[in-house]
Amino acid sequence: MTSKADLTQFKKTILPNGVRVVSEQHSSSKSVSLGVWVLTGTRDEDEIDIGLSHFVEHLVFKGTKTRNAYQIAKSLESLGGDLNAYTTREHTCYHSLVLKEDWKIGLEVLSDLVCNMKLSKKDFELEKKVILQEIAMCDDTPEDIIYDYLYEHSYKNHPLGRQILGKSETIEKMTQKRVFDFYKTYYQGSNLIVSAAGPITHDELVIEAQKMFKTRKKFVQQKIRRAPIWKKCRKIYDKDDMEQSHILLGIPAASFNDDYRFEAFIVNSLLGGGMTSKLYQAVREKQGLAYTVFSALNTQTDSGNITIYAGTDSKKVKKVISIIADELLKIKKSGIKQSDLNLFKTQVRGQLLMGSDDVENRMGSLGVNEMIFQDYRSVDRVIEQIEKVTLASVNKYIKSDFDLDKVSIILMGSELGSLKSWIENYNFTKKR
Repeated sequence: MTSKADLTQFKKTILPNGVRVVSEQHSSSKSVSLGVWVLTGTRDEDEIDIGLSHFVEHLVFKGTKTRNAYQIAKSLESLGGDLNAYTTREHTCYHSLVLKEDWKIGLEVLSDLVCNMKLSKKDFELEKKVILQEIAMCDDTPEDIIYDYLYEHSYKNHPLGRQILGKSETIEKMTQKRVFDFYKTYYQGSNLIVSAAGPITHDELVIEAQKMFKTRKKFVQQKIRRAPIWKKCRKIYDKDDMEQSHILLGIPAASFNDDYRFEAFIVNSLLGGGMTSKLYQAVREKQGLAYTVFSALNTQTDSGNITIYAGTDSKKVKKVISIIADELLKIKKSGIKQSDLNLFKTQVRGQLLMGSDDVENRMGSLGVNEMIFQDYRSVDRVIEQIEKVTLASVNKYIKSDFDLDKVSIILMGSELGSLKSWIENYNFTKKR
């Protein structure tokens, strides 16, 4: 019998111009997932260019030297495939999912976007309006904008605190020349990673990548990233027309490069990673105070945080925060139990193994691991690292790094003004 390990093979090649090509072969899959990663994001932009990375991501879909916007959209949709992109604070990713027989077309379309943007003045101005509408729409979506507010205040005066979409004033002042200069500077050489997962031969992928990315020059721009300092913040955003109040708590946590990254992963799963989590059980199941309550571990190259979100009635905000605080304090004071560690290690292991069947998931992991570690992290290797997490190491992480004196609170909703003094002085280390 052929094992799954026998069907999975990783390879990496660096092209002469510095473009990195990584792939993982999944022989049994019927589809191939492809990605091109540009290792520049919001935190790398100048103050006057906030939102430029995301703006470029939009603009490449308006036209290239070989395709107009409709042809770009049709290129993979007509094959039953998918083409999309997203921007983060640290990178931009263009990705496609196609049937295995169409992978060369998928790669060619991605390379066309990354290498051949061509934009008319009319399209530039039209897309600028679209971005401004997106910013306005985000402002009207509390579940999204509340995270931007947390980053803005907790990473105050640092590029990580900037909104990915940018500011209306910086987008309005953006020029077509500035966009092309940015595109020509950062969409080059070693600042690009091509990743692929599926029934694909690495040598063939490299041959095609060499053809399609041959115009890329060596990347010479120096990127200097200064590590952020987390600043505790307590802010209320009054929104008179909201029926529900939104609560977001933030706690500094491990970065991608932190020795305790997997311990933080376990703590986050324990807190709010599912229906068996402490917060879901305490806030929703036992008290019925919120339909939605969860936590997330957000990692950057040099920083990280655990966020806790809940939506509830404005009259119940105090009680929800107090229940969350009680759960945080229990973990801080007593650590976690061996039974909890076993449960969540098993949960995380199951999630990783199920995710390994998804070529899109694997393509994303290849790109992130190359970007952060310049190394391959197989699913088995990650599981081994999680298995090495012990009760002592988790509790050491909680004791040394899980700092409740630095909890940030962002509230959004109506009739919350009376809570200003209460949240500003709320002490998460005091038992109530």
